[in-house]
Formats: sequence, structure tokens, C-alpha cells
Amino acid sequence: MAVFWAILVSFLAVVLARLAQTLRATTKLVADVTEQAVPLLADASATVRSAQTQLDRVDAIASDVQEVTANASALSTTVASTFGGPLVKVAAFGYGVRRALGRDRAEAPPATGRRTVIVGRTVSSARRRKQKG
Repeated sequence: MAVFWAILVSFLAVVLARLAQTLRATTKLVADVTEQAVPLLADASATVRSAQTQLDRVDAIASDVQEVTANASALSTTVASTFGGPLVKVAAFGYGVRRALGRDRAEAPPATGRRTVIVGRTVSSARRRKQKG
């Protein structure tokens, strides 16, 4: 039985020695991670602050663009109401004048007689009567 206890104690001693080595390695690893994490967190914090500054700038630009858009809309509405009515009246007057002048021309007799197209050639109605008769 003493041999069994000796083997058991030896086995536990080896396990405890290995556990001590693992704990030392884990402690060293945690220390290294902490050393690297602190600068990384500082850089991340600086990046977040910079991003916030840029977002504030973009917000200011967007509000300026919105104001310019509203001003342009108001200006176009003003121009349309100021010049729109008179321009429509001038266009209607011009259309009426063209229409009136066009009727005078439409009522005039045509300068040439009726023509007939035969196989790509144009023959006047007087010539056609000569050919029939």
C-alpha cells in the first residue's frame, strides 16, 4: 500500500508542477496582452473622438445644404410666380399672331396645280389631261 501512496504522491507532484508552469505562462500572457491592449484602447479612443469630430462637420454641412436647398426652392417659386404669368401671356400672344398670319397664307390659292406621281416621276394635272386626250 505504501507503494501505491508513493506513486499517487509522485503523480500529484508532477501534475502540480505542470499546473504551476501553466499558471506562470498564463500570468505572463495576461501581462503581455495588458501591455498591448492599453495602447490599442488609447488609439481606439482617439479614433472614436476623430470620427465624432468628422460627424459633427458632416452634420453642419448637411444642415447648410438643407438651408441652400430651401432657399433655391423659394427662389424658383418666386421666379415662377413673378415671370411665369407674363411669359405665358407673351407666348400666347405670339402663338395668336403666328396663327393669324398662317391663316392668311392658307387662304391664298396654291401656286401649282395638282400633281400625280407615276413610278417616281411627278406629272402635273395639265400634262395628264393632254396625255388622255
